Parts: sequence; C-alpha cells; structure tokens
Amino acid sequence: MPEKVHTATVAIRCPGYCDGMLARQVFERAGIDANLHAVDVATGREIGIGADDQVVIASVFKILLVLEFARQAVAGQLDVTERVLVRAEDRLGGWGTAGCADDVELSLRDLAHFAMSVSDNTAADLLMRRVGPDVVPLLAKELGLTRTRVIGGPRETLESMFADVGVGDPAEFARAFATLSPDRVRALGVFDPDQTTSSTPREITRLLSLIWRDEAGPPAACAMVRDLMARQLFWTRLPSGFPPEVRVVGKTGTLPGLHIEAGVVEYPDGGRYAIAVFARSQRLDTRRIAIDLAMGEAARAAVEALRAL
Repeated sequence: MPEKVHTATVAIRCPGYCDGMLARQVFERAGIDANLHAVDVATGREIGIGADDQVVIASVFKILLVLEFARQAVAGQLDVTERVLVRAEDRLGGWGTAGCADDVELSLRDLAHFAMSVSDNTAADLLMRRVGPDVVPLLAKELGLTRTRVIGGPRETLESMFADVGVGDPAEFARAFATLSPDRVRALGVFDPDQTTSSTPREITRLLSLIWRDEAGPPAACAMVRDLMARQLFWTRLPSGFPPEVRVVGKTGTLPGLHIEAGVVEYPDGGRYAIAVFARSQRLDTRRIAIDLAMGEAARAAVEALRAL
C-alpha cells in the first residue's frame, strides 16, 4: 500500500514562473508525505509545499539554542571555555557523549560543537541549562518567529515520552516502546506539533536567512552558528542532492517516522538558499536512506527552480 502523499497547494511567492512541482514529484516517487520551503537568502524568492503547516522540528531547534549560546558568548555573558562535567545521570541517549563509559569534562563551546555536529542530546540539554531554558523561546519571539514554540529541551522531550508510555527510565521505555503499535507511537505527544517543540518550514528558513544575513544577532554570533552548523557529520539528506562544488550546511532532526533537515546551500557564484524539509513515513524506522536521498533530490529541484528565474 503506497504511503500517503502530501497534497497541500504549492506556495509560489516570486516574480515569474516558480514551481515546486518537481520537488513534489520526488516525494511522490518516494511514497512519502512532506513539507518543504526553499528561499533565496538575498532576494526572498521562495518555493513552498505546505510551508505554513505547523510541524514537529525535533533537533532542528538546536539551531536556535546554539544561536542563543553564540549571542551570549559575544555579549560576554558567558565564557565559552567554561567547563561542564557530563555525568552518567546527564546522559539522554543518542550520539556523542551518550556513548561514553565515564564522566566527560567539556567546555561550553564543545557542548555546542557536539550538539550541532552529531546532534548530541546530552550536550544540548546541558547547554540549554546554562544559557537559560526560558531565554530560547524569547529569542524566537524577538526574531519574529511567532509560530515557533520551544517546549523545553531534549530532556523534556524524553520525559514527555516516558510519561505518555507510562514508564520511568530509558531501559523500561525501550522495552515498552518496542511493543507499541505504529498508531500508538504516533499518538505520543512528541509527534503532535501542538504538544511539543514545533514551527513551520517558512519560519525555519527565516531563522536560517537571518543567520546568514547577520541579522539574527551580532555578526560574530551569526558567524559562530554558521561555523558550528558546517561541522554536521550527517550527509545523506540535503547534502546528498547537490554536487561537490556546492557547499551545504545543515541540522538534522529525527524521530521514528520523521526525517527532517534544515540548512543553507551555497553555490560558487555566491547564491545562497535556505531550505527546510520535513518528511514523514508510514514506517517508523529512523534509518531510511531512500527517504534521505529523496529529501536531497527535492531540495535541489527547489533550489534549481529558484536559480532558473
């Protein structure tokens, strides 16, 4: 049975012919439901497929978190070399420090590095504690991201899943989660944009555009975020769709059945394009290379349509 294909109207907001049909066809061939927004950072020309739908953003929120860290660092409100001890009780699973057998001491700057390069949830959680969990939602409002909702960090997301399943620790959750039906999994609050950290594809590309234009804070802070985003190690999503001469930096987000990435594509001729893709699969596998590659192909189709104007 083919998976549901998104049928929202393609948003066209640019002079001349600007169509997201090719991107939609990519998603249809892959049998996935998806939202996409691509915008020329310089001109504002854009292509969208469900660009104003409220969507779960998962770890993409870490862009906003690291931006707040960078702004505080540049303002002298924190020392990037401040040491933080990552203990066993701090670990939330996933990549990075979650795999360490012993306590690890890192600087705040290195927490930001791991949060962006391998989407380290523990690093992001500790960094959020330091910059202030109440400050990150305020930053979204300051930047005009009125539909971006940040409800805690990785720890709060995990705890909400524990509560929904009725368990109290990661081991118990892993056992219980394996027994849940797909419908029961999708009923968890973490998959509901109204109950968890969420935004719209258009607001995520707005955030990226502001960072790339040095308008999301002091230029040094924006440059710090761009540098950290460039360290992401995962390449199978947006980067997979572009040739080697095109620089792609991004931030992934992943939950069972949700495949997300937001980033900026930089062409040798100076063209810069912010892209956000939110793909949903009926299967709950988190590793689906075919979906990742479709995301990259659709992103390139959207960007090439903008460049053809």
